[in-house]
Amino acid sequence: MQENAHLSSGAAPCIRHLSIKRFRGIEALSWFPDKGMNVLLGGGDVGKSTILDAIAMLLSPTNATILSDADYWQRRHEDGFEIAAAMALPLNCGIVEQRKASWPWEWSPDGPKVPDLEANDGQPLDPVFCVRVCGTPDFELQYEISQPDDSADHFPVSVRRNIGVVRLAGDDRNDRDLRLIQGSALDRLLSDRTLRSRLADKIGDTDVHGQLNEHAKAAIGDLNIRFQQRTLPSQLSLGLIGGPGFSLNALIGLTAVKEGTTLPLASWGAGTRRLAALEVAAAHLAEHPIMVVDEIERGLESYRQRILVEELLASPSQVFVTTHSAPAVHAAATASLWYLDAGGKVGRLPASVAAQQRRDPETFLARLAVIAEGATEVGFVTNLLNRSLGEDLRRYGIWVSDGGSNSEALTVLRGLATSGLKVAGFVDNEGTQQGLWQQTKDQLGDLLMRWADGCLEANIIPHLQDHQLMTFIAEPDGDTGERLRTLAERLNLEDKSLETILAATDDVRSLMIAAACGSAPADPDATEAQKKAWKKHGRRWFKSIEGGSELADKLFTLGLWPHVAPQLLPFVNAIRISVGLEGEQAVE
Repeated sequence: MQENAHLSSGAAPCIRHLSIKRFRGIEALSWFPDKGMNVLLGGGDVGKSTILDAIAMLLSPTNATILSDADYWQRRHEDGFEIAAAMALPLNCGIVEQRKASWPWEWSPDGPKVPDLEANDGQPLDPVFCVRVCGTPDFELQYEISQPDDSADHFPVSVRRNIGVVRLAGDDRNDRDLRLIQGSALDRLLSDRTLRSRLADKIGDTDVHGQLNEHAKAAIGDLNIRFQQRTLPSQLSLGLIGGPGFSLNALIGLTAVKEGTTLPLASWGAGTRRLAALEVAAAHLAEHPIMVVDEIERGLESYRQRILVEELLASPSQVFVTTHSAPAVHAAATASLWYLDAGGKVGRLPASVAAQQRRDPETFLARLAVIAEGATEVGFVTNLLNRSLGEDLRRYGIWVSDGGSNSEALTVLRGLATSGLKVAGFVDNEGTQQGLWQQTKDQLGDLLMRWADGCLEANIIPHLQDHQLMTFIAEPDGDTGERLRTLAERLNLEDKSLETILAATDDVRSLMIAAACGSAPADPDATEAQKKAWKKHGRRWFKSIEGGSELADKLFTLGLWPHVAPQLLPFVNAIRISVGLEGEQAVE
């Protein structure tokens, strides 16, 4: 075929679309990953590692994969499995230099399509190649290139090697790449085709028998006699031998010097071994291989996680990563975040949640993320849910996060809800963006608790009885001075006693709400100094996580729960149900 002007010799290969059918725990998956780093998030056992394994299998540089029935959906090997991808490929991978030509498809927003060659001077506008690997009912792998005319040709090892895939597994299989095992990264790096046979000869010459003590030699001699008596092979001795599934060459691996002593690299720490395996795998491959890194945090300290993520982000390669690490999520600031749900659906986390990613990356790793409007709400909701659950909510995978503000919480809730990540919200009603809030409520149902009007403090303080005021004002250590001072300052009083304050206002509860919220003076001529001073009043009340928890305690100790239960209980029950518990009728 003619050289395609749209194919670059130096471009990095890129998976534009990935399809998985009946592979391991994934019945069907369709995904359009991005060009750079793709970070897959989601709960346990939803298939994140399976996706990475599928990519590694599709681009495997060897044919030495052994299948088992566990590689097939519900162990139904008779149905087979298929892993397919539409890929943008550079010319130097050899895809167009085979004896039988491989023809590109044309990329469209919906996936690859048959190119209209007449309209584009015989060339597809955005060429991609469709490749796949199928697991047959006979436990064999078939690698194929799918042609636009519906025919299929072999997808050879040589092309797969030139495309390149660097794999860092989530378990200790990366140690394999530090040993001279057939097909390992070290074996492929050395590319010495006769080394294995030469080593086998040398190893076979090792005099193992000569190292035996006299008793052991006598035992071998007696056994030799018994073999002769039964006409079995005789002249027994001991030697180094291999066997099915095991090679003596696997005993040969990389070594390095540590404090003057030569040690196998496999004896280093888990993190060092993983990074070493990554370097070995990348050393001999294509210029910009596709990289799959499962559980990027495994064995790595937080600073090494951040460094590795930043290096992968800077690479021209397309990268696929899974992680359960907050530092790794935080470092992946410019990566594409994806959420994989239990149904095998991949949803994109939109760019609108980037601020939340920097502020609290734990949000994206929870079984259920609760976005609270601010610090007060974080403390209040955490206390409330702990009471309902009877233990630390984190044991259920619930994470309560500060959304930053009312408008920012809305942005985060909308972004997370559309991605498929299980999310809940606890916010004030500031009377703004009512339409968007209603859309979010329609989507989340009772998992969104938004007051009918006003803020948290405004929905609790009005229910206080006169004899409860001083108890409510008192801080956990019993001090009342600072909070009474905020009330006195707002009334321009020198005396901060409750009696004087009550005598100066006929609505002390509204005054308490204003102070607790840090509301600015109503006087438009108020000085900036006074505005700043009044705003700080909220910190002396409940504007902190600890303050929010204190407010929840007082809600129950003062018997105010029945007044707000109709609004809060549906939210609490929805949280319980979302983590597999039954709803309840009361919180204590």
